[in-house]
Amino acid sequence: MLTVLQLGKGASGAQGDDTKTLKSAVLEWLVPRGQVVIPPLSRNIKSDRGFNHEVTGALLCLAGLDWSNLSLKSGDQWPMFLYAEYNYDPEDPWKGLLRSKILIFGFKHVFTSPSSVDREPKAMHSSNAYLHGMKSVTKGSLAYIATQVRFSLSSPFVFSCTDTVTDSKNFYHSILDLLEDPDESDEVVDLMTWWTHHIFPNSSSSQHSISENSALSKIRAKHAALRE
Repeated sequence: MLTVLQLGKGASGAQGDDTKTLKSAVLEWLVPRGQVVIPPLSRNIKSDRGFNHEVTGALLCLAGLDWSNLSLKSGDQWPMFLYAEYNYDPEDPWKGLLRSKILIFGFKHVFTSPSSVDREPKAMHSSNAYLHGMKSVTKGSLAYIATQVRFSLSSPFVFSCTDTVTDSKNFYHSILDLLEDPDESDEVVDLMTWWTHHIFPNSSSSQHSISENSALSKIRAKHAALRE
């Protein structure tokens, strides 16, 4: 299973393959199918991406900031592409977080095969997910894909954890830290269940529901009440 360890391997192994293939594939997901990106973006040269282009720049714009007045670009500042419909609600930062279509496309591209992006998810014995025994979306794999998609949208050509422009290592850890924060467990459980349903709809974990009167449901209800 892909973890933070692979983020430190530069362009080698599975991470390097993912970086290479996503670099071209992400261009197909920037605008609705049938439309074209204007001005066009090169599939093999990344220098015209990132904040050098209106489309990729808007997706990388930090949530809560005006793209036309962008002044801060660091790994712990999250971009708009992480949010569903690319909309950020400052009153509810969890709303739509890590639920965007471009993340779903990226996850399918890497874990269930590039051709699965345009099809309903199903079990594929040659997919990375099957080969690694994945039956549900993990926190690490979600943070990994978010990092890969962010890099694909950015202008630097070579993936590096020490790159001060993309700050990929800090970005990866900032997402993983949130997903592993016990205080955010209710939102995270909902998020991971949502992801597993979209990627592995036939898995037992995506179909599992919590009984209304179970101890687990009462524990979660108590935790939610304390946070109000």
